[in-house]
Amino acid sequence: MTEPYQPEPTPAAAPGQPVSEPVSQPVEQPASPVAPQAPSSDLPPSDAPPSNLPPSGTFTPEPEPAVGPYEPHAAPPAPVGPPPQSALSAELRQRLGGVRTEVAKAVVGQDAAVTGLVIALLCRGHVLLEGVPGVAKTLLVRTLSGALDLGTKRVQFTPDLMPGDVTGSLVYDARTAEFSFREGPVFTNLLLADEINRTPPKTQASLLEAMEERQVSVDGVSRPLPDPFLVIATQNPVEYEGTYPLPEAQLDRFLLKLLLPLPERHDEIEVLSRHSGGFDPRNLAAAGVGPVADATVLESARAEVAKVQVSPEVLGYIVDVCRATRQSPSLSLGVSPRGATALLATSRAWAWLSGRTYVTPDDVKALAHPTLRHRVQLRPEAELEGVNAETVLDTVLASVPVPR
Repeated sequence: MTEPYQPEPTPAAAPGQPVSEPVSQPVEQPASPVAPQAPSSDLPPSDAPPSNLPPSGTFTPEPEPAVGPYEPHAAPPAPVGPPPQSALSAELRQRLGGVRTEVAKAVVGQDAAVTGLVIALLCRGHVLLEGVPGVAKTLLVRTLSGALDLGTKRVQFTPDLMPGDVTGSLVYDARTAEFSFREGPVFTNLLLADEINRTPPKTQASLLEAMEERQVSVDGVSRPLPDPFLVIATQNPVEYEGTYPLPEAQLDRFLLKLLLPLPERHDEIEVLSRHSGGFDPRNLAAAGVGPVADATVLESARAEVAKVQVSPEVLGYIVDVCRATRQSPSLSLGVSPRGATALLATSRAWAWLSGRTYVTPDDVKALAHPTLRHRVQLRPEAELEGVNAETVLDTVLASVPVPR
């Protein structure tokens, strides 16, 4: 007679003691996104014994090892995303967005220029405005200062303008028999340098220290300029007789070069409609222009812009774009490393104004033209063929691979 099947006793059972069938405790396991695999041939898939085994009472399975909660295969850590926008950041963005609304009460059809000026203020940069006479360049600066509650002064650059007329000079006081410093128009928040290319290089150079160091040195004494400080220089693109073109060293000091085109037909009709209704460009208060932000808002917004993240891929994309300009056959001078840092700064400011805490390649493309167009120099043969800086930058942006 064949003996019934007896498995080996479990390691936990003492010698000489009968082996009892353990009570199987169900183990709750979380649902796994991975498809279930075929059951092993050594262990039954459920509590019910398979049909090919002897009847109950004759089979004593080995106790199952202690099984903890199911743990799926370790997934790679999730990438750390950009921090969410704070309520303060949203409020600051809304207040700076109101600047465009206020400027639009006096200036029609120049929203892009207003945004560029705000970006320059956020980046502590300077702006070169280029447009034909009569496209509201001066009115734009005056309205912007009113919307931001900032001081503004205007200097008409002429061939006989002296550096001291811009920065200030020492004046002898006969009552005290001493020299006292009289501040020039550069001591303001928004300085409008009208037709800057009509003054000699000596006077143009007087702005270099003010633009870069944000101070003025007279008689060996350095005097800081107020904060914020923004130079908005204008020049006429169609009349160069009797002008002094800005040298490349000074052009590179400007963060942005903004082009003010002629307005569209419907915008020009709106301009005439406002003037026929009694609009006076010399009385902005009557037009309803009022301050919606101030220097404190700008300072807080700069702190928020500094938190915008830039990935290594986007940094590499900025460098590749700038290096491609140095290799362009149409250019004799490409973008310098200073231009690359300027493109980074403007891209971060534009990303923040767009409501994001990170920079995308589209942000770089959006600010490439206004940030780089004045930092490249065309070859004479390229100019004869009708090539300009805009077409060269378009070619460069199309040739550089975009990170994904």
